[in-house]
Amino acid sequence: MRLETDGSSKKKVTGLACAFMGLSHILCLKEYLKGALFAFVELVFLVLSPVTVRKLIQLVTLGSPQPDVPVKMRDNSIFMLIDGIIVLAIIAIFVALYIISVRSAQKSYSDYCRTGRFKSQKASVEEVTGRAFPLAGLAPCVIMLLVFVVVPLVFSICVAFTNYSAPNHIPPNNTVDWVGLQTFKELMGSGSNWSIGFGRIALWTLIWAVFSTVTCYFGGLIVAVQLHNSKIKFAPVFRFIFILPYAVPAVITMLVWKNLLNGTFGTINQTLRAIGLLGNDATIPWLGNATLAQIMCIVINLWSGFGYFMMLTMGTMTAIPADLFEAAKIDGATNSQVMRHITLPLVLYQTMPLIIMSFTHNINNFGIIFFLTGGNPTVADSTTTLAGGTDILVTWIYKITITLLKYNYASVIAVLIFVVLAPFAIFQFRQTKAFKEGEV
Repeated sequence: MRLETDGSSKKKVTGLACAFMGLSHILCLKEYLKGALFAFVELVFLVLSPVTVRKLIQLVTLGSPQPDVPVKMRDNSIFMLIDGIIVLAIIAIFVALYIISVRSAQKSYSDYCRTGRFKSQKASVEEVTGRAFPLAGLAPCVIMLLVFVVVPLVFSICVAFTNYSAPNHIPPNNTVDWVGLQTFKELMGSGSNWSIGFGRIALWTLIWAVFSTVTCYFGGLIVAVQLHNSKIKFAPVFRFIFILPYAVPAVITMLVWKNLLNGTFGTINQTLRAIGLLGNDATIPWLGNATLAQIMCIVINLWSGFGYFMMLTMGTMTAIPADLFEAAKIDGATNSQVMRHITLPLVLYQTMPLIIMSFTHNINNFGIIFFLTGGNPTVADSTTTLAGGTDILVTWIYKITITLLKYNYASVIAVLIFVVLAPFAIFQFRQTKAFKEGEV
C-alpha cells in the first residue's frame, strides 16, 4: 500500500492500526515481524474472547441461587468476582498494548516521512528486541504488582458494594449480590449499633493516632535534647537503655505490660497495695475501664516508641551548626528560647515526612492494641458489633471478619481507611527527592 512522504497518509496508517493490531505495520510500513507480534496478541485475545465475555457476565451477575444443585457445584460469587477482576486487568493490559501498537505505527510513519524510506527488517528487529528487553525485565514485577496488589485492592473495594456476610450470603451455600452504597449507609448513617460503634471507633482511632504520634515524637525530642545538651558522662549508656523498649519485639512488650496492668494479680496493683497506696481489697482497673485503658494504651505506646524518635532527633541535631547555638547563647537566649526558635524548627523541617509516616502507621497499629488490650473492655454496643472500648478500626476489622464474618462491613471500613491515608502517603511521596528527581 502506497504511502505519501508529506504526512497525508497519517489517517490511513492510524485507521489500519486501530482496525487491527499490527495491520499498518504489515500492509503499509513493511515491519512484518513487529506487525506479526502485535497481530498475534490480538488473535489470542479474540480466541479467548468467549471466556472473557462469560467472566464479565459473571462479574455483573455474581451467579444465581441454585438450591437444588449440590453445594460443590453451585455458583461461587466470590470466585466469579475475583475472576472478573483478573479479566478486567487483562483487558487493561490488552488496551495498553493496543495503544502502544497505534503509537508505534504513527512513529514509524513519521520516520518514513522524515527519511523517505522504510526501515530494513534488520533495523526493525533490532528496535523490537531493544525495546523488548526492558519490557521483559519489568514484566514479572508488573504481573506480581497486578496479582498481589491491584487485584486484591480492587477486590476489597468491590466487596464493600456487596452483601457478602454471614449468615445469608456466604458462598457456596448462598450467592452474593451487588447492593451499591447500602452497606456504607448502614455503617455510617443508619443510627443502629453498627453506626454508633463505627463513629465511636473512628473518633478513638483518630485520637489514638494523634496522641500516640505527638507523645512519641516530643517525648523522644525532649530526651534527645537533654542528652545532647547536658554534660552527662554516660550519655551513650542512657541512649542504649532508652532504645531498648523500641528494640524489643512489640508482641513481647505488650504481653508483659498486659500482665503488669492486670487489675487482680498485676504487679503494679500488688506493689501499690504493698506500699499502702491501695487497700487490700481495692484495685485500679488499668485495662478494665474504657477511658483508663485508652490512656494506658497511649502511655505504653510512648514508653515503647519514644526511643525511635530520640535516635532520629539526635541524628538530625548533629547536622545543626554549633555556631547557631553559640550565637544564641551570646545574645542571651535561654535554653527554652533556643529550643523553641532554633532546635525545634530545624528538627521539624527534617523530620516532618517521618511524622506523617508515623501518623499513618499508628492509624493501622494493630499490634499495640490487639496484644495489650485485645480491644477490651466491652462497652454498650459490643454485644452486637464486638467493638471494645480500645478497638481501633483495624482491630475491629479483624474481629468482624474472623468472628462475625461481616466481610462487607470490613471492606467498607478498609476503603474508608484507604481514602483517609492515601492523601498522606501521596503527600509524603511527593516530598521525597526521588519524586522530585533531586540529588541524594
